[in-house]
Amino acid sequence: MFSHPTERCGREAAHHACAAAEWRSRTFVTPSEMDPAIGEIVAALEEAGFSDRERFAVRLALEEAIMNAIRHGHRYDRNKSVHLRYHVTQECVLAEIEDEGPGFDPRTVPDPRAPENLEREGGRGLLLMRSYMTWIRYNERGTCVTMCKCHNTG
Repeated sequence: MFSHPTERCGREAAHHACAAAEWRSRTFVTPSEMDPAIGEIVAALEEAGFSDRERFAVRLALEEAIMNAIRHGHRYDRNKSVHLRYHVTQECVLAEIEDEGPGFDPRTVPDPRAPENLEREGGRGLLLMRSYMTWIRYNERGTCVTMCKCHNTG
């Protein structure tokens, strides 16, 4: 672990408006443990003025990222934890999800929209995360994803 999320997860986060602010952290092992943390983030988004649509997008992206960490990163190993760090401002939400698994290269995940992949099970969560968030980045090992959703104020 490290002292500040931006130390590891990329220059985009370090230069982003919410990177300098206070971060909150949660750690969990099972899917049921993620619900209260996501609920807390969604409540903070509502308080910050994010629309229903923006809150839905963030909730879905967080659920996908956390489930990917539990399912693919940990293979449901209850001896490994998922670490969620986040911060919400009126401008954005910045969230980081890190697992203790071996990692992966997101560039190798087939596009689920390609005709040959329509019947395959994998890849849709990554597509949803990319589609709903303003930007996402992975660390070099593929064990940490940082996601940002900017608030549409206009």
